[in-house]
Order: sequence, then C-alpha cells, then structure tokens
Amino acid sequence: SPVQKLVFNRVNGKRPPLLQQQISAPEECYTLAHEENVRFVYEAWQQVEQQLDGSRSGESACGPVQYVEKTPDPELKNFVPIDLEEWWAQQFLAKIEN
Repeated sequence: SPVQKLVFNRVNGKRPPLLQQQISAPEECYTLAHEENVRFVYEAWQQVEQQLDGSRSGESACGPVQYVEKTPDPELKNFVPIDLEEWWAQQFLAKIEN
C-alpha cells in the first residue's frame, strides 16, 4: 500500500493559538514579524493560485501569467522539485519520534 501523506489544513489559513504553542519547539522562536511575513506570503500566493485557476477556466482576461520555458535546459531534464508539505511532515514526525 502507498505511504500515507500528512496534510496540514488550517481553518481560514489561521493557526489556533493553543496549537501554535504546542507545536513550537523551544529552539524555534519565531518573532511576530516572521509570522506576519509568512502570513503575507501565504495569502498572496493563495490569491495568485486563485487567479491562475480563473484564467485557465476563462473567467478572467488579465491576471498572472504562468511561465513555461519553450526550450528547457537539458541539464534540468531530471530535476524533481521538493515536495515541501512532505518534507515538513517528515520533520514533524521525526520530532515526535525523538
């Protein structure tokens, strides 16, 4: 059977205050500015994804344009992007196991 993948979903993109305190390890101290930056980037990316989905379905005439190389670099033909959700899930599980 395939390995199950952990998915972390947040209600309205926000962490509950209790959950945030439980997950944060003592060596990982995030400032309020860091949290604000992460939230800003996350929300901005969600808007871009929504606009891309809308432009694919023909809803919008303008919006973000997805870049696709016409002549891909042969050195990158075997490149596999990292799955950040999977990586974070592995890190999370490793902390729990240790």
